[in-house]
Amino acid sequence: MTDKLPYKDANHSIDERVDDLLARMTIEEKAGLMFHTMVMVSPDGAFNPDIGAFGLASIGEMLDKHMTHFNLVGAADAKSMAAWVNQLQALAASKRLGIPVTLSSDPRHSFNENPGAHMATAAFSQWPEAPGFAAIGDEALVEQFADIARQEYLAVGLRAALHPMADLATEPRWARVNGAFGEDSQMAAKLTAAYIRGFQGTELGAESVACMTKHFPGGGPQKDGEDSHFAYGREQVYPGENFDYHLPPFEAAFEAGTAMIMPYYSMPVGTEHEEVGFAFNKGIITGLLREHYGFDGVVCTDWGPLTDAKIMGSVFPARAWGVEHLSVAERMLKALDAGVDQFGGEACPELLVELIRGGRVKEARIDCSARRLLRDKFRLGLFENCAVDESAAARIAGNPAFRAAGELAQRKSIVLLKNSGLLPLRGQPKLYVENIQPDVAARYGEVVAEPSAADIAILRLSAPFEPRNDIFLESFFHAGDLDFKEPEKSRLLSIMAQTPTIVDIHLDRPAVMPEIAAACAGLVANFGASDAAVLDIIFGRFKPSATLPFELPSSMAAVRAQHPDVPHDSKDPLFPYGFGLTY
Repeated sequence: MTDKLPYKDANHSIDERVDDLLARMTIEEKAGLMFHTMVMVSPDGAFNPDIGAFGLASIGEMLDKHMTHFNLVGAADAKSMAAWVNQLQALAASKRLGIPVTLSSDPRHSFNENPGAHMATAAFSQWPEAPGFAAIGDEALVEQFADIARQEYLAVGLRAALHPMADLATEPRWARVNGAFGEDSQMAAKLTAAYIRGFQGTELGAESVACMTKHFPGGGPQKDGEDSHFAYGREQVYPGENFDYHLPPFEAAFEAGTAMIMPYYSMPVGTEHEEVGFAFNKGIITGLLREHYGFDGVVCTDWGPLTDAKIMGSVFPARAWGVEHLSVAERMLKALDAGVDQFGGEACPELLVELIRGGRVKEARIDCSARRLLRDKFRLGLFENCAVDESAAARIAGNPAFRAAGELAQRKSIVLLKNSGLLPLRGQPKLYVENIQPDVAARYGEVVAEPSAADIAILRLSAPFEPRNDIFLESFFHAGDLDFKEPEKSRLLSIMAQTPTIVDIHLDRPAVMPEIAAACAGLVANFGASDAAVLDIIFGRFKPSATLPFELPSSMAAVRAQHPDVPHDSKDPLFPYGFGLTY
């Protein structure tokens, strides 16, 4: 009898099967379960187990280290992705115990590309970002989206979602606002639960995608709005003494049965908790998450808390905030003591093996985490069937019905903020457009080259940010001030002075734009929408009904004076939370 047969007997309970497999595993095999790092699919779907990505070991080397949890980055067409996954699973099956791989992904259905947070995948349907769902405020729609996303993930072999974000957008400068369901705790709680139900179902099973809800106990209250991917943003603060306000979305996630939880990089400052990153924080992981809430699922760190990485030629320091002075081994020990089960973005199980063999970590502690990780593989049915139907993948992912649902949601999420009486536009006016495909604009009017020749100007803008290009990943995060700067502000205002102008602004963060709001004839806001979706609103082919999921401050002075842990508390906002007009 081989090592691969006994634990595959589905006639036994999952707990029995986990215990049987665990008893057969070496320390090295158990340690390998506890690391969850990146692998990349090539654009053409070619599978090469001997090539690594992001300076990491190759797939073959990582499988040899007994790692079986991978975060898939990159994208190909659906059939090629499915074929790539099948080759990976076949290689994993060839190992001693044949433990299948759990492939995870950041969000793939948005318009944004950020390798540290999400990446668009052309093969899938496209939907608004999370604030757009909050702008609509419909739990059933969120559950429908998550169910469609689940089917598209399953079609290409993705079985774990590194989302939803249950964080709150209480600090408008935070670079992750576009992943959060707005700034209202109760709205975010309802939508987080609906999201998990859509991905996982009523319980985790063979048709589920497991959710890793993040970032416990709530990212968002960042000092000065800076993000804790970077050392200058490591501090999370609560000057409004509003720590508990950020917990209800996670409470809803626990009630919905989220399989996994990810703590953030940040270190809490000025609270009862130790001032170390949440992954190293025993009061947060063991005290609050495990003991207070009774969570017994997998806790996986955010990516890269232990080791420095070299990405695209830049050194990216470990996000070991508050424990920078500790060695990698000491950081690992502190995270294990805090209650972590898995190290995201890391690939050093050999170090954990050394700690076990040296008596610094008890094997029973590793068994506890390994049991949770194996339990999810069994619950997902990976031991029965980890292969995907390559021919079906292209029929399922991005099919016309899924794409139509996403396009409808885009339109529903657009907020009308100002109408001087010009909207909706009628007829076939002469249009001057910026950041709109001319062939799309031509369906609505005659496109002209200069504002002076137009009846109407339509400008698609993005919320302002401060470009930061010091290292590879930093350049993808929109951070810093929220207001339009010179000379761009004057250029925009000059167009509005010449021609009646409709402005559409993509709010991946709240924008500060009092002069533009005053000068334009109409103002709409989107949270990820196509040109056609926006123009359908402007021309009255779709009736706007959404409302703002966060306030739009009136000045940067008001932004700096507000509390990062408190919702909609800036002085005299330009547009308050929940504002929205209709026709």
